[in-house]
Amino acid sequence: MRKANGKRHDVQSLAALHPANTFVPIIRRVRNSVVSISAQEPPQRAGTQGFWQRFMTDMQPPPEPENPSHQFGSGFIISPQGYILTNQHVIRRAEKIQIHLYNIKRSLPATVIWEDAERDIAVLQVKSPSPLRPLSLGSSRTTEVGEWAVAIGNPLGLNHTVTLGVISGKDRPLSMADRFFSRVIQTDAAINPGNSGGPLLNIFGQAIGINTLVVYPSQSISFAIPIDEVKPLIRSYIEKT
Repeated sequence: MRKANGKRHDVQSLAALHPANTFVPIIRRVRNSVVSISAQEPPQRAGTQGFWQRFMTDMQPPPEPENPSHQFGSGFIISPQGYILTNQHVIRRAEKIQIHLYNIKRSLPATVIWEDAERDIAVLQVKSPSPLRPLSLGSSRTTEVGEWAVAIGNPLGLNHTVTLGVISGKDRPLSMADRFFSRVIQTDAAINPGNSGGPLLNIFGQAIGINTLVVYPSQSISFAIPIDEVKPLIRSYIEKT
């Protein structure tokens, strides 16, 4: 403990308040607006029985039931009504979706209310026992290469992990499976499986992108969907509901 201005402060708190720690107040302000997503998917059988199963069915014991798999992802609140923006590929095969908020100690069920597979975006809705605070949306169009970039998400199931980098490039064309993005944001902020759908923030704590993809085995090359490409879609949808 240490005295400052006649008051006792924890040393760790003083470190967090140091002017050099620019990002601490940003994270404190936005963390209640970022959610972790667990999407339960149906079990998949390996399909190894094939041809011989038709002749040996009576000789084999019934297959043991398989446990469903889980896909981890991230998202962020875009409306006080509980609307959450994420990547469509996070919830594409989900049978059941649970979300976890920083300020609520238990998971909450969520439902998919709209999805766009081509643009890889989806909107979920959750009913929360406490008020929800939407994340402020910035402008990806005015963002410049070299600016700070902060990613918050759920990599490998580690809730509300924060990583830091810069905007490495803009307007990058990107192909991903059956999708093509004409202009995405490139960043060196660490993004891992489970970060998908989480926000890429500017220094003001505004979402400028949706973290979507990391390139393997390359290091420090990640991509986010520009928020300006998503704004008109989500706003028009929310206005209709």
